[in-house]
Amino acid sequence: MSWLDGARLGGGLLTVLPVGVVRVVDRGVGRRAMVLAPVVGGVVGGLAAGVVVGVLAVRPGAGLLAAVLGVLVVAGVSGGLHLDGLADFADALGSRRDRETMLRIMKQSDIGPFGVLSLVGVLLVDVAALAVCIEAGFGWQAILIAVVASRLTLVWTCRSGVPSARPDGLGGVVAGTVPTWTAALVSAVVTAGAVVAFGWAAGVAVLLAIGVALAVTRRARKLLGGVTGDVLGAAVELALPISLLTLALSS
Repeated sequence: MSWLDGARLGGGLLTVLPVGVVRVVDRGVGRRAMVLAPVVGGVVGGLAAGVVVGVLAVRPGAGLLAAVLGVLVVAGVSGGLHLDGLADFADALGSRRDRETMLRIMKQSDIGPFGVLSLVGVLLVDVAALAVCIEAGFGWQAILIAVVASRLTLVWTCRSGVPSARPDGLGGVVAGTVPTWTAALVSAVVTAGAVVAFGWAAGVAVLLAIGVALAVTRRARKLLGGVTGDVLGAAVELALPISLLTLALSS
């Protein structure tokens, strides 16, 4: 039942979908939840892809509308939690303060100018890049690939050797739980699947998402001493536009 608990925890953390009650929440379950994050991403991406297809079926020329609604579905089904994490992380980094102050900023409920700028920036790129992909006839595929790739970042931000910046919260449950070989194996499977199903550009998009995860993790370790739930969300939200932009430029 531990994998079922992991699936439920992953679904509960990464979406607002009803997934049932998690009986036990510990680091073992947290590890399984992170390993299954790309699967959860497939569900979220699939819903967004369905919306894109549906809008275009009704209004074939409404590419921008389809892009906006597709991105909104991803944000809505995810509960906006990853976007909140990105905003908090951006505000903390933008403050250029000491570690304790940055961690305190990330726990505050308000949003500062750097947070607003980061949210506006990633959402604009998400919509614009997806609109380009839709125009090229690669819309639903692009949003599906990008959402899965962005959730794949979690196996790397939670890999072995990456500590939690503080003992409480999500970071304390999932940080450092995924063996590096497991992260590499899951990434290889996702990358290979993307290439086989959608071509080399999809594989490149996945690899660049992993690169985002490594960069965000490195920055968080340097400035915060480790990762938090907000850092995990930031990696997800930064990887999404990078993946979509890659697909848009190759369409």
